[in-house]
Amino acid sequence: MSFLTFLLGEKKKTASVAKERLQIILAHERSGRNAAEPDYLPDLQRELIAVISKYVKINPDDIKVNLERQGNLEVLEVKIELPDAR
Repeated sequence: MSFLTFLLGEKKKTASVAKERLQIILAHERSGRNAAEPDYLPDLQRELIAVISKYVKINPDDIKVNLERQGNLEVLEVKIELPDAR
């Protein structure tokens, strides 16, 4: 290592700089999602209602879609209350 390299630092390659920036952006986006509900949950619930309604008559209020965070994991919980088979 030369003295100038030591003082000025080594110039990084463009690809590695881009990769580092992308990692920072992804980390920021992931941390920002914790407070808000994802945009796709209402659409997912509507689509589930449409599909299940093809086979069973159900009340749309009987389907609940929830996203929970447990540490690093995201758990998608879907509760469907089916009517009695009478």
